[in-house]
Amino acid sequence: SDSESGSEDSSLSDSELQEAFARGALKPGLNVVLEERPKRRNDADGLKQCLSEFRQQLAWVERLDVTSSQVGGPVSQSTSNKDAVDPENDFQREMSFYRQAQAAVLEALPRLRKLQVPTRRPDDYFAEMAKSDQQMQKIRQKLKSKQEAMERSEKAKQLRAMRKYGKKVQNEILQRRQKEKKNMLNAVKKYQKGLSDKLDFLDEEQTSSQGNKKGNASQRIKKGPNAKRRYKNQKFGFGGKKKGSKWNTKESFNDVSSFKAKVAHNKGPGRGGKGKGGKKALNKRPGKRTRQKMKNRAR
Repeated sequence: SDSESGSEDSSLSDSELQEAFARGALKPGLNVVLEERPKRRNDADGLKQCLSEFRQQLAWVERLDVTSSQVGGPVSQSTSNKDAVDPENDFQREMSFYRQAQAAVLEALPRLRKLQVPTRRPDDYFAEMAKSDQQMQKIRQKLKSKQEAMERSEKAKQLRAMRKYGKKVQNEILQRRQKEKKNMLNAVKKYQKGLSDKLDFLDEEQTSSQGNKKGNASQRIKKGPNAKRRYKNQKFGFGGKKKGSKWNTKESFNDVSSFKAKVAHNKGPGRGGKGKGGKKALNKRPGKRTRQKMKNRAR
């Protein structure tokens, strides 16, 4: 049977298959004879004959076919003919296509204007969209969400940059303060050990603090005191140190021009005129025990 013969052919070796092929015992379809590929050739005459067979003799406005070479440009000027364009160079190849299309447009536009064919879209031209309004709305929402995400990302980048800059400035201030503190402590240690007799570090600290105060005060607007403040100043004074204000100074201690012996020793007028043991003041305050007894009686 055919199946048996096919199984037998499949079990044969290569030499047996070659002998069977030479005898013509192999059936067609089981093996494919490979032929050499035909050589490519440019049959221009045959192509023109085919073109003449299916060409329709129509007006150009119905066909709108334009065949032209590329217009003069940087590529065409640098190359003398079309074969000089390197097909492997993407830039030259695409530029040659662009120049050829541009030349075709420059040739076709005058012919269309001559035939009174409009080439520009009118202002009131209405064309149905390829996509529905719902689809376009989805696209708008998608673009809007992307834009918002980009804005949020940009704001986050700015905040991170500002925080980084703030931390940098803060670290610089802390380092400067630590350095100043360290320098002042070293100067104090040198002064305590007797290695230095200068106290310039205290002057620098005071001048820096005074400079900050002056800078802050200069920013303020100088105005005179209001009526309430002037009344209180007139009534109570201008503040300042009250305790110890009547203490003697070196100048007042040495100044004895206003000293009067009679007044100092209770001998002057108004003192009772009884000498050293003059009359006691009538408004003398009673003692503590007497005041306590008076309080007990009042109760």
